Amino acid sequence: MSELTTIARPYAKAAFDFAVEANAVDAWLEMLVFAAEVANNDTMANYLSGGASVEQAQDLFLKVCGEQLNEKGQNLIKVMAENERLLVLPQVAQLYIELKAEYEKEITVDVTSAVEITAEQQTSLSAALEKRLARKVKLNCVVDDAVVSGLIIKAGDMVIDGSVRGKLDRLATTMQS
Repeated sequence: MSELTTIARPYAKAAFDFAVEANAVDAWLEMLVFAAEVANNDTMANYLSGGASVEQAQDLFLKVCGEQLNEKGQNLIKVMAENERLLVLPQVAQLYIELKAEYEKEITVDVTSAVEITAEQQTSLSAALEKRLARKVKLNCVVDDAVVSGLIIKAGDMVIDGSVRGKLDRLATTMQS
């Protein structure tokens, strides 16, 4: 998986840099997500990995994508086809999404709680996290009664476990050592 990410990174970076320059970040995101879905299709993946010539793979891919890709998007597909890299389009799209979030100073935060979080609580939590993380925060709230009470907040590599379940687990670990 990391090898595919390494292969995909220059394509994602080039597409993102071009999109920023052309002021078309969202349009490029749509194109890349669509192309990634085409590449993820089982039939297409089998065709691309089955020894089709570069020209055949390129032509089929562009025909399937049709009007979903503009001229510059088609050029990216042609370059990737020439380098036999069409199968890494899902990773290119994922890296592009990450670059876009970084560019827009935005982060998705997963919040797990035992009960539904009210809109007022979400607003307050979002404001506090925006201040701490210095980014726009998009909350992804999930209810899990195993938490018992409190919250588990995950933002990238950072995890804040303020749940009763987490405190009980830490207490049990302390008592066993």
